[in-house]
Amino acid sequence: MAQSAGAERLPGVFFRRLETSEEFRAVEEVQRDAWGLGTEPAVPAAILRAFQDNGGLLLGAFSREALLGFTMGFLGREGTSTFHYSHMTAVRRAHQNHHVGFELKVFQREEVLAQGLDEVRWTFDPLQSKNALLNVRRLGGSPDRYYPHYYGAMGDSLNEGLETDRLRLVWSISSSRVRDRLTSGPHDAALDVERCRDTFPLCETALRPSGVRIPVRARPPEGPQLSLEIPFDLGRVRSADPGMAKRWRVVTREAFQAAFQSGYHVDDFAAVHLDGEFRSFYFLRDAGGERGA
Repeated sequence: MAQSAGAERLPGVFFRRLETSEEFRAVEEVQRDAWGLGTEPAVPAAILRAFQDNGGLLLGAFSREALLGFTMGFLGREGTSTFHYSHMTAVRRAHQNHHVGFELKVFQREEVLAQGLDEVRWTFDPLQSKNALLNVRRLGGSPDRYYPHYYGAMGDSLNEGLETDRLRLVWSISSSRVRDRLTSGPHDAALDVERCRDTFPLCETALRPSGVRIPVRARPPEGPQLSLEIPFDLGRVRSADPGMAKRWRVVTREAFQAAFQSGYHVDDFAAVHLDGEFRSFYFLRDAGGERGA
């Protein structure tokens, strides 16, 4: 779960591995609370315990022994590469936007490094602005693949009625990029706005009289640097016009796939105040020179 950069940290929060059966049951409660699962089942405590005791990591954020959030992952392999696959990270709604998710990921990084691994992977919804801000800008992760309708239809409050497209993100936890992002202060807002204005827009958008911004069309990638706009608040779009949320999915899917196929990679993400409204943008860069270096 993403955190607001300006929010205050919660006092007295500490992080450790989950240990007791009661704590594993509490993870089920956090899943239901954070994601509004509805008809979707929570991953049960018995499965979580099996992960924890057999090479996985289930880490919790606690306050006075109450579980505020968790992150869960396990060993993954692709070809000859071994990495930690971070499958779930969630924070109770009452404790979101207080840096708990960010600090959970930092603690996860320490634990994975202690296992002798230097890479973590996970997927996230590319239309969720707060998650993109956390994953790409604050943590320094690098999305590298686009998966259309990855999980199929889901019935929780975040995904119901929307195809479950996902970006795969690679987090190179021993890299200088990640170390710099974890220790850097606030980014220059003026530079972010300038970058939005100066880069080639992959997605043409328009503002409706209702105040909701909509996608018009995807554009073929052009030039060394691109921007790709997504909704600043997907929940607001869904409430105002569910059909337009689906339109955002289709247009940005086309834009991401075309950019990746043309050799671009996601370089950064920013949420900015631009022309009187809050807007969110991925920034992409032509990786051709890097591939040949």
